[in-house]
This record gives sequence, C-alpha cells and structure tokens, in this order.
Amino acid sequence: MIKFDQVTKRYPGSNEALRNVSFNIEAGELVFVTGHSGAGKSTLLKLIAAIERPTSGTVLIANQNISKLKSSAIPFMRRRFGLIFQDHKLLYDRNCFENVILPLHINGITGLEAAKRVRAALDKVGLLHKEKAMPITLSGGEQQRLAIARAVVSRPSILIADEPTGNLDASYAADIMAIFHAFHQVGVTIIIATHDALGMSAIQSRALHLDHGVLKQAEFTQNEHSTS
Repeated sequence: MIKFDQVTKRYPGSNEALRNVSFNIEAGELVFVTGHSGAGKSTLLKLIAAIERPTSGTVLIANQNISKLKSSAIPFMRRRFGLIFQDHKLLYDRNCFENVILPLHINGITGLEAAKRVRAALDKVGLLHKEKAMPITLSGGEQQRLAIARAVVSRPSILIADEPTGNLDASYAADIMAIFHAFHQVGVTIIIATHDALGMSAIQSRALHLDHGVLKQAEFTQNEHSTS
C-alpha cells in the first residue's frame, strides 16, 4: 500500500532530513516511526500524506507515484488519510461537533448523514457527551481525542499521527493508544511517529527507527506482561 524506494528529502538551506529511505507498509499494519527529535519522523509522515514531495527516490501510495500526481489530484488522494497533528490544529471558535464535521463538509457530505458520522466518531473517542463543548474547555487528552474523531470521521483507510501522546501524562497516553489499537483491529492502517517506545510493547506492531534521517528497522511483538 505504501512504498518508499531510496527516498531522500532535502530542504533548502539544510541537510538531508531523510537519506535513501526504503520500506513497505502493507494494508492493515500498525507501524511506529521512532527516533530522536530531528530524526526525520515528521518529514516521513508528510511524504506519506503528500504534504511534501521527495527530493529524489519514489513514494508510492496505492501504486500512485506522488511525485507524478497533478496538484489537482492530491486532495482526492489525501481522502484516504486521516491526519492527527501534535498541536491538534483544532478550531477554537467552533464547538466539538463543528470541528469534527468540517472534513465531511469539505468532501460534500452534509445533513443527517454528516451528523450521524460525527456523533459516531465522537462516541468512538468517548466525547459524545461533549459535542457542544468548546475545545478550549477540554483537557489535553480530550483535545487529542477530538483531533482523532475529526481524523476518522471520513472513514480513512490510513491513519497518520505525529507524536499523539507527546504532551500527555501516562494515563491519557494509554487511553489514546487504546483508541488507535481499536481502529487497527477493524483494519485501518495506522502509522504513529513517537520519540519513545510508549505503548509499543503492549501492541503487536512494527517499528521504523530513524537516526539522523537514516532508517533502521526493528520488529516489536506483543508482550502481554508489559506494564508500559
């Protein structure tokens, strides 16, 4: 489903953020992208979501070469993705319901069908009772769950999260990881960037470890006795 072949990304006036990176991610996989701050994790996620394009090499998404896609085709390709950013990117002048419905309106889904999807997404993340609340009144963990609801309301096949537990305490972080695990169990491909191994030992998964833009792979298997 996702293939990187000798991908390098260089930003103007800087060193290579990624260098000769190659890997495959199959449909339905749960993959963690790990590494130190500045290792290239966010750049890798942006390349997958076609927010950035590679300097060299090939990025294939469902056999589509993103470097060869016309700009007009990018929004349609991105519909297969749900994106969750570290800073949430919530709209603080709109309530929870209005934040989650926005992607549906962009995709032309309105009325009762849109409302049904929004409430289903809020219910999945435990926020149905706060649909009229403003985001500023939510805790950090609740804001992250709201961001997840907005990302999944369009029923994406691929969910991408950049440091989704980075600013949360252990309890909230465990709740967020449980939500991702639930989506993984119903077949959604999930790619999570994280600076540490939180949650990996508790969930069967694969890790792509970046070190200064160079990829090293490591396998993680489920550990039922983990307390992390």
